[in-house]
Amino acid sequence: MAPQNAHKATVSSIHQERSVNRDKPEVSDQVWARLRQDVYETAKSESMLAGYLHDTVLKHATLESSISYFLAGKLASAYLTTTSLRDVFYDALTSSENIRDAIRRDLQAVLERDPAAGSFALPYLNFKGFQALQSYRVAHWLWESGRHPLALYLQSRISETFAVDIHPAARIGKGILIDHGTSVVIGETAVVGDDVSMLHEVTLGGTGKESGDRHPKVGNGVLIGAGAKILGNIIIGDGSKIAAGSVVLNEVPPHSTVAGIPARVVGKPKSAEPGKQMDQYVEFDYAI
Repeated sequence: MAPQNAHKATVSSIHQERSVNRDKPEVSDQVWARLRQDVYETAKSESMLAGYLHDTVLKHATLESSISYFLAGKLASAYLTTTSLRDVFYDALTSSENIRDAIRRDLQAVLERDPAAGSFALPYLNFKGFQALQSYRVAHWLWESGRHPLALYLQSRISETFAVDIHPAARIGKGILIDHGTSVVIGETAVVGDDVSMLHEVTLGGTGKESGDRHPKVGNGVLIGAGAKILGNIIIGDGSKIAAGSVVLNEVPPHSTVAGIPARVVGKPKSAEPGKQMDQYVEFDYAI
């Protein structure tokens, strides 16, 4: 078959499959239904991607099946095949309602907060911050299940593939946006609440001289700007904003804006949950 005919055949199969699956119960999952629709529209507009989109999303009956297949393909290596990793991912996702809910809330968060995300399809298929976060969730499930060697191996593969390094023991909430993702580091005892947004090169790290519980505890609705470093076992209060490039060494009161090296309180965010608003502009009450 000629290449152009192959593309037409694939697009045709997508039309047929969509018709067959239209009334399946899984489509009552609103996030999955919208994702499939967005991907279907993408496949119609770009026939060269039709086969890829069919295999990654459209042939699957559930979001769990799709994302297991998709991420396993990205993280597979000579030592762990796509098939074996897909089984691990699928086991985690089907065993944990918490992970299933988190994936959907994370995807919604990207669409709501990132102006570059015009549909569910774009972050799902292309945003490595979202993909790394969902891969971490499986590694965390493995860690909590006592499978530490595999969890740490998966952490290494996630770091190599996405340039995002999250220890599988870290605890991360739902509705999280990791924008761009490159060089984000989250340490072993870090805790991140719900509805948090962070940009590239953020570090939730230790001070280098402590052991045990040594990483930040980030509250709900926090916005962490690009390049910010939060170091030590300190509390970042709910609804706070960390300005880009800041180095935070002390606790941050709830609903405060901090900036500088070392960071100091310079004001208050305009909203109760700056992590949802993504307004990174900081109005200083005084010069640093």
